[in-house]
Amino acid sequence: MKSFYLTDKGRVRTHNEDSVTILKNNSGEYLLVVADGMGGHRAGEIASSIAVTHLGKRFCDLSCVGSELDAVNWLNDNTNEINNEIIEYAKNNPDSTGLGTTLVLALLTKDYLIFGNIGDSSGYVLKNNHLHKVTKDHTLVNLLIEAGNITEEEAKFHPKRNVLMKALGAVEQIDLDIFEVDKNVDGILLCSDGLTTMLSGEQIEKVLNDQELDIEEKIIKLIRKCNARGGNDNISIAYLIIESGEQE
Repeated sequence: MKSFYLTDKGRVRTHNEDSVTILKNNSGEYLLVVADGMGGHRAGEIASSIAVTHLGKRFCDLSCVGSELDAVNWLNDNTNEINNEIIEYAKNNPDSTGLGTTLVLALLTKDYLIFGNIGDSSGYVLKNNHLHKVTKDHTLVNLLIEAGNITEEEAKFHPKRNVLMKALGAVEQIDLDIFEVDKNVDGILLCSDGLTTMLSGEQIEKVLNDQELDIEEKIIKLIRKCNARGGNDNISIAYLIIESGEQE
């Protein structure tokens, strides 16, 4: 396995509200997490940090996640705990207007690979040099696309393209969308929308498939490309390469 993660504030925002990590426990299981925070008075970075720190601590306390059902229950339980932590923080800090965060994660064990998400941070797998999106964005424009009211091209320029329909900290009860994925893939990529709004899937795929770059150089190049196109948002990427035979 090779892994690398990086976050960058971009060229427009004054500070970074994203949080990102990749962790490995004693059983050799991997957890990748990206959270894109929102809210006033730097509350967004607090919300995203609560999410990543909470999951990281709980994951590292585990010797093994267990079965796939155990993992789904563990993820749902922790997501609700995070949601409650964020809501409680907002209650105790009135200046944290609109405090919340997206969340996308991937959990890889020797037996299974599952993704989870809330919001518009994205999860992908790379297989046979092709990048496949696993997660679905919880955005207004995505609902409009699914209803057939607008096209994907129209969504790129829609005035409400940044409106989220789900986020941690927004409501008392929240459900994590869970995706079961064939674990026989070549790579796992998580990112905030600071990457996907600036680069197409094909552009991201091209960088990931560049055999002349090591994993760190690939992620740095993706962030530099976003910034070269304006860097309108914070950019966070977590990437894990699964080398042949490692998950058999």
